[in-house]
Amino acid sequence: MDDRIFTYLNLTLVFLYPVAWGAPLISAGLLPLFGLEKISILSGIASIWDTDPFLALMVISFAIAAPFIKVVSQVAIDFWSRPILPKWAALLLARFAMADVFLIALYVAIVKGIGIGRVTTEWGIYLFSACVISSLIVTLQNARTSP
Repeated sequence: MDDRIFTYLNLTLVFLYPVAWGAPLISAGLLPLFGLEKISILSGIASIWDTDPFLALMVISFAIAAPFIKVVSQVAIDFWSRPILPKWAALLLARFAMADVFLIALYVAIVKGIGIGRVTTEWGIYLFSACVISSLIVTLQNARTSP
């Protein structure tokens, strides 16, 4: 397969990740009779910040900074042949970037399992998951083709 496909796939992630951060991931509500509140990564960080700044910084690090720095680093390599991160740092970011999807899935499973509230997935969770999976595919392809 042509490596340019992966190069441009990675470039599209530079634009799609910010959209995914603001997109609604889930709708959550306490009881079925009340309306559901749409929750995005950015709104989740804002609501967590007041009560637990450390957790908010963790979410910022793993859901925003790690994936985006990894993608931008690969774009720099693809278009300018200049890495902005050492290889070990890029590999470490690739590992951390997958943690966010697991945490979101865990949250949805816990809330649904308790049965108190109501949670439904929104289109943003699919966009965000597609971004993370696409980034993983690009990383695996680059690892396979790099010397």
